[in-house]
Amino acid sequence: MNEPYVKQEINNNIATIEFFHPAHNSLPGDLLAKLAKTITEAGNNDEVKVIILKSGGDRTFCAGASFNELININDAETGKVFFSGFANVINAMRKCPKFIIGRIQGKTVGGGVGVASATDYCMATKFAAIKLSELNVGIGPFVVGPAVERKLGLSAMSQIAIDANSFYEAEWARQKGLYNQVFGSLEALDEAVQKFAENLCNYNPEAMKEMKKVFWSGTEDWDQLLAERAVISGRLVLSEFTKEKLKSFS
Repeated sequence: MNEPYVKQEINNNIATIEFFHPAHNSLPGDLLAKLAKTITEAGNNDEVKVIILKSGGDRTFCAGASFNELININDAETGKVFFSGFANVINAMRKCPKFIIGRIQGKTVGGGVGVASATDYCMATKFAAIKLSELNVGIGPFVVGPAVERKLGLSAMSQIAIDANSFYEAEWARQKGLYNQVFGSLEALDEAVQKFAENLCNYNPEAMKEMKKVFWSGTEDWDQLLAERAVISGRLVLSEFTKEKLKSFS
């Protein structure tokens, strides 16, 4: 299992969307585009009542942006396009008329925390610690910030954004509202996610669609907001500070 992918399976009205990359499930631009497109398609599919979002492997949910792509950004427009990848996924999740259940099996970093935050109900293992590492390389969690703040609140989001070197345990993330439930094993997580998704399929799809609109009210400007945030990150990644930081990591 070394080839990157985004795949979808639909069984009994449940769409399971899974992404994978051999570099700790980091997400380069092409995978982010496929992920956004797949989420949008599932949302528009009348056969689908609920979506499970997961990643492959059993250790890391998502390591965030692709480091290899980050290093190779040399102009502001390329930077904007790069950082718009996570913005497009978050906006696809926000606009999707179906509830999205997040299945977070392990550590998640940077953009991965944004993806987890954009789910409607998030379930994790006790190994699913989180970290917003962007400030450590001279950027900042600008694009994913609104999604993370919406779930954790400004205080907790500020804490992990400033403390960019530290992982925060899954239980902390549960207490702050990112995770709704935390399980002791991957097996227990998968069983609970499946059972929860099956239960949601018994609800009125129209009621769930209207509830989702209510939950996401106040985010109607995110198409513009996240695009503006992508410009900030795209500019910062070109700074001498960030270039030197990236060299030290390579």
